[in-house]
Amino acid sequence: MARNANSSVFLEEWLRVVSGSSVSSPLVKQNSAAPSARSIIQAWSEIRESLQSQRFDTRYLQALRALVSSESTIHVADPQAKLLIAILSLKDVSLPYESCTLVMRLLYVWIRKAFRPSQALVGSAVQAIRGVVVDDGRSNLQPVLVAQSVLVAGAFASAHSLSGELKVLTLELLCRLLEGEGSLVGSREELVPVVLAGIGYGLSSSSDVHYVRLLDSLFGCSIWLKDGSVTHGLMVLHLVEWVVSGYLRSNYVNKMSLFANEALEMSKGNYTLFTVLMAAAGVLRASAAGSSGGSQNLEVVSELRNSAEKRIEAVAQLLVANGSITQRDDLLLKCFAIALARCGTVSPSPPLLLCLASALLTQVFPLGNIYESFCKDPIGPRLIWVREHLSGVLFKESGAITGAFCNQYAKANEENKYIVENMIWDFCQNLYLQHRQIALLLRGVEDTLLGDIEKIAESSFLMVVVFALAVTKQWPNPTVSEERKMETSVKILVSFSCVEYFRHIRLPEYMETIREVISCVQENDATCVSFVESIPAYGSLTNPKDLFTQRLEYEWSRDDVQTSRILFYLRVIPTCIGRLSASAFRRVVASTMFLYIGHPNRKVARASHTLFVAFLSSAKESEEEDERNQLKEDLVFYYMERSLEVYPEITPFEGLASGVAALTRHLPAGSPAIFYSVHSLVEKASTFHTDESQGRKSDPGNQILDLLLRLVSLVDIQVLPYLMKSLAQLIIVLPKEKQNMVLGELYGQVAESDDVIRKPSLVSWLQSLNYLCSNNRTQGSGFVHVYSKEEDHKLYVYHFLWLANPESLRPGLIIRVSFFFVMLNQSGKELYRTKEMCKLFCDKVEPVNSLFLNHRGFTNNFRLKNELLRTTYMNVLLALVETLNKPQHSLTETELSNARSDLVELTEAENIADHGSQVEQHIKETVEAARDWLEGAIHSWKGHLGFVPLRSEKID
Repeated sequence: MARNANSSVFLEEWLRVVSGSSVSSPLVKQNSAAPSARSIIQAWSEIRESLQSQRFDTRYLQALRALVSSESTIHVADPQAKLLIAILSLKDVSLPYESCTLVMRLLYVWIRKAFRPSQALVGSAVQAIRGVVVDDGRSNLQPVLVAQSVLVAGAFASAHSLSGELKVLTLELLCRLLEGEGSLVGSREELVPVVLAGIGYGLSSSSDVHYVRLLDSLFGCSIWLKDGSVTHGLMVLHLVEWVVSGYLRSNYVNKMSLFANEALEMSKGNYTLFTVLMAAAGVLRASAAGSSGGSQNLEVVSELRNSAEKRIEAVAQLLVANGSITQRDDLLLKCFAIALARCGTVSPSPPLLLCLASALLTQVFPLGNIYESFCKDPIGPRLIWVREHLSGVLFKESGAITGAFCNQYAKANEENKYIVENMIWDFCQNLYLQHRQIALLLRGVEDTLLGDIEKIAESSFLMVVVFALAVTKQWPNPTVSEERKMETSVKILVSFSCVEYFRHIRLPEYMETIREVISCVQENDATCVSFVESIPAYGSLTNPKDLFTQRLEYEWSRDDVQTSRILFYLRVIPTCIGRLSASAFRRVVASTMFLYIGHPNRKVARASHTLFVAFLSSAKESEEEDERNQLKEDLVFYYMERSLEVYPEITPFEGLASGVAALTRHLPAGSPAIFYSVHSLVEKASTFHTDESQGRKSDPGNQILDLLLRLVSLVDIQVLPYLMKSLAQLIIVLPKEKQNMVLGELYGQVAESDDVIRKPSLVSWLQSLNYLCSNNRTQGSGFVHVYSKEEDHKLYVYHFLWLANPESLRPGLIIRVSFFFVMLNQSGKELYRTKEMCKLFCDKVEPVNSLFLNHRGFTNNFRLKNELLRTTYMNVLLALVETLNKPQHSLTETELSNARSDLVELTEAENIADHGSQVEQHIKETVEAARDWLEGAIHSWKGHLGFVPLRSEKID
């Protein structure tokens, strides 16, 4: 920065640039185009003629303005300077103030660009300026004139070619102007860099005369009557940087010692604290660049840096000692933050760390103040400063301030690290709670204001990510315990969930931090549960009780801030699902997961499906397998219901397909949940084909049908017959072209299959299905399915009746059906046809799987691992169902009693033929539980037949 200042001719302009000031000079109006040589010559000619004629009219003023507006390109020679001095020296002519100010500006251009100015001319100029602003006795001096006089006097004092006597003369004039008229320029924002540049020129002079007086003017209250600003503080910082850099280059040891003693080590009551703070930062910045200037400067530079660091730490200690930051301390805290961002490396100190944390959370990202202002005046002038803050230098330096904060954190002790960590995590929690409410109220009403607020919040998200990464970088340190890592990992994840709404870009730092903390969470069950339990409660998601949401009609799916947070949990929980117990998943996660399965944002819904798939495929070593499997089955019922009720409008097919595929893979063979899933998919698919009004939704229907076709190779052999029957019902009602396409897909799927167990059954089923499709009758159709003879224990015949229009049947009718069987070869050619037979069919036959659907708790006690025992019980159950399916008038208590006796006899048997082995104790206990359930099922089934009205539905 200092080198850039040296390359700049005008110090005050450089100060404006480096401080980010938006206020331009009131005097200099730069031309957009470079002036021509002719216009410059003409302007000087006009000035010369005005002096000769003693008439200073508008032509004269226009000439001066033209020259000043071209100051960056023109060169003022000694003869022209002599002309300007002559104008200032006029006694009997009244010159307008603007004329004097413009003339002084041109003299400033002359002294700054002249290689070796004439000492006689400089002396004359000093006397002329003194005569205008001091000896003339004017009581109504304009601030602009005073500021330009200070600037010119300082520039004269810094000229190296001038004699010591002239420098003393100019420094005396400079101090007199500052001490006598400094209050005039302090009230004008645009004049501050001009006056500071004049002081800087004076401090850079080789003369030590009046040095302390200049420091008093710089840090004293004479030019800081109004409250300062961060921009003013930055001007002081870079001004001192420029001055001290000159000392280091010129080896002005005495001046460096004097500056350190007067400005940094002594505490003068009339010095403004923010200027002293910024001056100390300027010293650090200059010394960091000048420490390599030579060995003779190292000791002096070291002492200078120590004084500056002590002064900064003293200011930080003062702020920390106050306990809470008051409005009066706001400026000091802002200056403190940007000072440490620009001064380079500073020795670590607890007060510095705490002050930087406070500055970041209250000044750089003043979201708390914004939300508080909104509560007081929702749409008012108080919030205009939000836009001003966005364009301010403090917000633009937020990245550098965060870097300084992380550097201080890395070198702090564990106690102070813990304090600032909690400050950041609490900030994230408050940001989530407050912005969630503001976003709901402002969206669609004050989108511009909301956008400005969210820009600040987005930058705060970056700060949180960078800091969290800095925290994880400290974990290899042996002083950090494993418990501390686990605790901090959970807090980082919770904080990231709170600010997830503001993550709009992919940050490598974010991904690195996530990987690090998740690896810690995955190592411990308690840590995983702690993180999962931090998810907002279901009640707070759907019915928040805060003040703001009570003002409007709350709808959980429109709460984008909350949705982003839940999406974070939905994505992270699968990474540690193996550490989560079934009870914890049921208690904390399941309800929220099912809620967001129905979210209109498909990205969110898809994440919910992914979480469900992760749970289905998970296992926990320390947990009973039956408990987890039972929860999986329980959840599948509601999963299918919740997913299909909003399909295809909300539920993404990819998510549904992954969930169905997972449940068929990971649930036990023959699980009622799989039966229910197939049943639900078939019912949903039928709605797309039977309702003509939904013809445009055939594509979603085709997706469901494709999923069912895919399940043919996924479901276990116990579910396969039911799936084939259901698919047959669905395919037969399809249009002919669609039937051919589906059959073609099935043939290809079966042909490519290597499953020797199910392939024979699928081949015969396909042949029968193809026959039915090619000979579809209007009144009804049926077919027989026979398993392979090699599987003796599965030599079953599945026979069911399908009617084209079952809804036309009235409940309670006894239907007489004539049917026959046809045997086909593998080519579909008819080989044998039986004689026509006749049989009575009741219009209400409950399939076995309805037990699983209507009595979901049945599987708790019926899932037996012993093959023979399971088969025996299933036979008893089927016999019971057959008994109870008899017509109501023929059902007797004796039949029920016999069924109960059979079951009791079976369950009370001490031994079961299983190669002569004793049945395990836990199987006996399961048998007892099954008996208890069946006792209740008998009464339930009897009540169903006796009192529940029959419903018209398809006949199975």
